[in-house]
Amino acid sequence: RFLTETLNTSPYTYEVAPVLVLMEEQVLSKLRELVGWSSGDGIFAPGGSMSNMLAMNVARFQRFPESRSRGNWDLPRLGLFASQESHYSILKGAALLGIGTDNVHLVRTDERGKMIPEELEKEIQRVKAEGSEPLFVCATSGTTVLGTFDPLDAIADICARHGLWLCVPPPAPKKADSVTWNPHKLLMVGLQCSAFLLRDSSGLLQRCHGVGASYLFQRDKFYDVSLDTGDKSPQCGRRADGLKLWILWKAVGTRGLGQRVERAFAATRYLLEQVKRREGFQLVTEPEFINLCFWFIPPSLRGQESSPEFWDKLGKVAPAIKEKMIRRGSMMVGYQPHGSRVNFFRQIITNPAVTRQDLDFFLDEIQELGWDL
Repeated sequence: RFLTETLNTSPYTYEVAPVLVLMEEQVLSKLRELVGWSSGDGIFAPGGSMSNMLAMNVARFQRFPESRSRGNWDLPRLGLFASQESHYSILKGAALLGIGTDNVHLVRTDERGKMIPEELEKEIQRVKAEGSEPLFVCATSGTTVLGTFDPLDAIADICARHGLWLCVPPPAPKKADSVTWNPHKLLMVGLQCSAFLLRDSSGLLQRCHGVGASYLFQRDKFYDVSLDTGDKSPQCGRRADGLKLWILWKAVGTRGLGQRVERAFAATRYLLEQVKRREGFQLVTEPEFINLCFWFIPPSLRGQESSPEFWDKLGKVAPAIKEKMIRRGSMMVGYQPHGSRVNFFRQIITNPAVTRQDLDFFLDEIQELGWDL
């Protein structure tokens, strides 16, 4: 980030950011290779929300190329599908693109928070019967709260059968149309670093967003103008986010990145063991990923689970503990309600520098601050 701020250039054309453009293309190619695609396209976007919105826009353009020039007014009513646990960017994207949030259909999930493929099929059929045009499905690997994984292969089969665009995070089935991947999360690349990857290699991204501004994207330059990649993006000025991932990858290697992931899982397993062992801590659900969700039950509420007031009182515990820890200045952790579940803590460990002593302190602090509630 220090380097990119110092260079203060934008990778829209090769001539103003030659090495940065080549680095970005190399990193995107390697990410597609890890997804399982031997070819394709992509661009770095300012966050996963924008990557999802790019997917929605490209999906609409592929189905209805005239939407680029004529807008939505003569298109059929479009239908977008995501699970009840999906990221809120799908709703925001529908509003931004003029599709409308009423046309985002949230598919029922099972008790673990996974999209139910049969329910997706029902929703698609219902939307068709109402005269709308199903367009796009967003599946999730590692939902925001519970960290669960949608059954991607089954969802991909449904999308293929109905001709719908499938946007997924990694790990992605090869039948997916696009992938949103945020290295600034689990891999701990500095914010922001989000890759939007496409399986299509026909220039779809360029055709969807490019306008060929003649003061930037002249066709008679002396070099290969396909290296002027900036017109693939709705942005003009753009950060060279690929540099951060390129340098980290060169520094620690593929094995080092893998070790970061393994370390995060090991920390979650240790914290899980401690939560199960300690009195007053109760799991919300067994973790599938690195999201560990739990309640802390103060001594004053223990043994009162059958009381009609128990859950209402328990829902006030996490906010009270968080306020105490912030006022003390010791740490900060997220909490939220979820469906019928009252407020619980959600700990996600990605920092490779976190130690077991840090995790012990984390639980000790919650225990101390919540003891007299």
